Amino acid sequence: MTISSSLNAGVMGLSVNATRLATISDNIANSATYGYKRSDVDFSSMVINQRPSVYSAGGVRATSYKNISDAGSLISTGNSTDISVNGGGMIPVTNTFGVDQSATERDFMLVPTGSFSADERGNLRTLSGLFLLGWPADTNGEIGNISRDNSSALVPVNIDVSQFTASPTRSMSLGINLPAEASLAGASGDPFSLPVEYFDNLGRGQTLTYTFTPNVSAAGPRNQWSVEVIDGAGDPLTPVATFDISFNDTAGSGGSIDTITPGAGATYDPVTGELSFAVVSGPMTSFLGRPNSSSGITQLAAPFSPYNVTKDGAPIGDLQSVDITEQGFLQAVYNSGFRRTLYQIPVADVPNMNGLDALNDQAFAISSSSGDVYLWDAGTGPAGDLTGYALMESTTDIASELTSLIETQRAYSSNAKIIQTVDEMLQETTNIKR
Repeated sequence: MTISSSLNAGVMGLSVNATRLATISDNIANSATYGYKRSDVDFSSMVINQRPSVYSAGGVRATSYKNISDAGSLISTGNSTDISVNGGGMIPVTNTFGVDQSATERDFMLVPTGSFSADERGNLRTLSGLFLLGWPADTNGEIGNISRDNSSALVPVNIDVSQFTASPTRSMSLGINLPAEASLAGASGDPFSLPVEYFDNLGRGQTLTYTFTPNVSAAGPRNQWSVEVIDGAGDPLTPVATFDISFNDTAGSGGSIDTITPGAGATYDPVTGELSFAVVSGPMTSFLGRPNSSSGITQLAAPFSPYNVTKDGAPIGDLQSVDITEQGFLQAVYNSGFRRTLYQIPVADVPNMNGLDALNDQAFAISSSSGDVYLWDAGTGPAGDLTGYALMESTTDIASELTSLIETQRAYSSNAKIIQTVDEMLQETTNIKR
């Protein structure tokens, strides 16, 4: 009987609008929840096989879903480890139970944003108990070759082991001018000394002294110097390297290096312009300059001038803060000014973002509908940049939700009116027998 189908359709209308009301309530309740993705309902009609002379109402059904691919706007905060994805993709995290588990046993989840801070063990986590995952870097800040189509190489990010650090000096560059008059025959022949501080393996400051002695013999070659390199951390009387350097004084190349002849304990590469030798704490390279190049050491008619002497490494430092770059590198910043890369935070992407399973705390899990995860470097492919000092706002639009609330209320009332009308019509049918 078609009147009964009308009743069923009205009941279904009440049910689906109640479902829509639940999503609107959830959206409004989470309008201030960082990283919240709004829920919505898709209505679809149900059609029963019709006969030409009789129409039966099929009704309607509701399918609820979260619009996960929609990104909220970012707001600035004062915490460097407030992290958001500016664009596509999400941040990998795990829960409390997954921190001490292997990668195959831990729960792998994704969040669009998170306010992370170090707990008592140094792990970066949110207040709701989600722990940040990343790829650990080696001592050189390199990640190496890792698997990107699964989470097997990810580990909980821990900054407790990086409270103190020292970076030994392994290379330096000498930008020096040696006075041309000092190498002329009959000059005084006094040496020029250049002490350069470097840092050993324990972060202690040591001194490497370069002594430049000009060849002023009338019978010897012109524009030539002998150099000794003495390591203050070892025997101060024994050079760790020696080399002879001669300069070009032809037109167009005046003052540039002609040749460098290394002595005991040193090797010179004219392609890179570097002298390699060893100090007490390990190997060292020193950029002297390439032949016929104006960079590095020169000999011009000017005073002895160490105008650009640089080195790598840093002394012992105390952890001051943690920053994250747009490329996803989480770096420790020390009070010595040294920055060390600890982890790289990838950005996870799936073929169908809206197919992810929604979990508590604005987290999502991989599902059969979402497809398999791939871990991108931030800012490459479909992945967005990682932004520190920022959180992602809820995608709820209060004005839009209130408008939908009015529509839902009217639709619910209309369906209730259908039920009321069917009831009155059935009552009339019953009254026929009176």
